[in-house]
Amino acid sequence: MARTERDLALALRAELAGIDPARDCDREAERLGLELDLPGRWRDATLARLAVRLARRGSGDAASLAPAIAAPTVAAPAAVAPADAFDWPTRAEHCRMAWLRGRFLSRGSLSLANGRTHLELVVSSEEAPVLAGWLEDAGMPPSWRIRRGRGVVTLKSAEIVQLLLRRIGAGASLLELETRQVARTLRGELNRVINAESANLVRTVRAAGRQLDAIAALTADGRLAEEPPTVRAVAAARRETPEATLVELADRLAIHRSAVQRALDRIERLAFA
Repeated sequence: MARTERDLALALRAELAGIDPARDCDREAERLGLELDLPGRWRDATLARLAVRLARRGSGDAASLAPAIAAPTVAAPAAVAPADAFDWPTRAEHCRMAWLRGRFLSRGSLSLANGRTHLELVVSSEEAPVLAGWLEDAGMPPSWRIRRGRGVVTLKSAEIVQLLLRRIGAGASLLELETRQVARTLRGELNRVINAESANLVRTVRAAGRQLDAIAALTADGRLAEEPPTVRAVAAARRETPEATLVELADRLAIHRSAVQRALDRIERLAFA
């Protein structure tokens, strides 16, 4: 059974939370990005386990995390501002991505509803412009705004969201997301082609109907017999193959498409003038 968009978003988060950094510097960077001060985040068992794992083997103090995990109804201490806690400009690329992974897990949300990809990071109003600048520096330009006193950094481009997820470590779940989006794009393109072909067919049928009526009118009063041979030949071909396109009529008569168009226009003009 195919997973829903919500299930896929949860699978992506679980996959990212399951990454076990090999470098101590990456562990420390992810732990700094994971600082939890939003209501309810400490009730997330996945994040709580991740925080303990990073603190146990990293440079953090596991004991400082224990009270919040043991008593999730008690708010966790406010996090240090990222500009003070993480020195983005001097850190290596792998450390930056580890920090972003922690930030996404603790502050991020991913929406895949209705075929649209939307990633938000809810941070402090002070952090929002700084984080937006760091993301742009990393080649993933976002937008940001203040909403109800909090900073909201947003990525709406599916390509940029996928790039961010890939760079912070998403794998199998991201592949499924990309497959879905490619399939959705192909379906959309196919629908556009079918709609265009249907519209062309409708126009061809309507034009052929007008042309047949015009040919019948000119035949009834004898005026068609007075027309040049090319016009008479086109009229005869249209009567015999009412469903044919202009190109098919031209191929049948071994003349240019423009000559067929002029002949049919003349027939309609004479009949309906």
